[in-house]
Amino acid sequence: MSEAANFIWYELMTSDPAGAASFYGAVVGWTIAAQGEATAGGVDYRMIGRSDGGNAGGVLGLNADMLAGGARPIWLGYLHVADVDAAVAAIETDGGSVQMSAMDIPVGRIAMVTDPQGAPFYIMDPVPPPGMEGMESDVFSVTEAQHMRWNELATSDPDAAIAFYKKHFGWGQEGEMPMGEHGTYRFIQRGDVGLGAVMPLLEGYPAPIWSFYIGVDDIDRAHAAVTANGGTVTNEPMEIPGGEYAMNGIDPQGASFGLVGPRK
Repeated sequence: MSEAANFIWYELMTSDPAGAASFYGAVVGWTIAAQGEATAGGVDYRMIGRSDGGNAGGVLGLNADMLAGGARPIWLGYLHVADVDAAVAAIETDGGSVQMSAMDIPVGRIAMVTDPQGAPFYIMDPVPPPGMEGMESDVFSVTEAQHMRWNELATSDPDAAIAFYKKHFGWGQEGEMPMGEHGTYRFIQRGDVGLGAVMPLLEGYPAPIWSFYIGVDDIDRAHAAVTANGGTVTNEPMEIPGGEYAMNGIDPQGASFGLVGPRK
């Protein structure tokens, strides 16, 4: 593949894990436990199961202390690094910030950081499950339903953001699509695989943020399920290059998300 960083995990931080399980089960087809198992730190964490038996990520329940501290429902991505502590130091040197200091968990070492414009994400050096050493994470897929299929950064300084991710994570940037008065939609790659895009921060985005598009089997079925299950559609399905459709929404707890898939 490439030595460049991959998105190896996605995490939904939410105030109502059971409600999120019901919502994403109906919209995407995921299976998320109705009740979580507390981790060693007392945190409610649940795996997101796909129909093929794999995992799409995890759900972190926000407790009262987290909410009081300002945490809010959000999707976050994890980027693989070989050395979390060195990556944290380099990111801070280049203007990023640390939201959660590096720490060890049973499945690896992680930290939460922001890029210099303020978009948050995790970095992680994982401990692979037994028998899976050297294998690529499959939570991101360009084509498959129930996987994340597209990673989109809305930022106040696209040029600086692209330079940052190129330097620290080895990505490329080739190709773009004009968005009229909204600027340019610039595609980013990991090796020869299209990861997503970087775009200017538009009206309605309060701060730079990564948005993630979940693959669905039928965009119209998923669209109907969003509203039927308490979510809000913020952008209606729109045809994208290749003939599929993408849309955006907000789940019942307030986390924004995207969907992408065919129209059947």
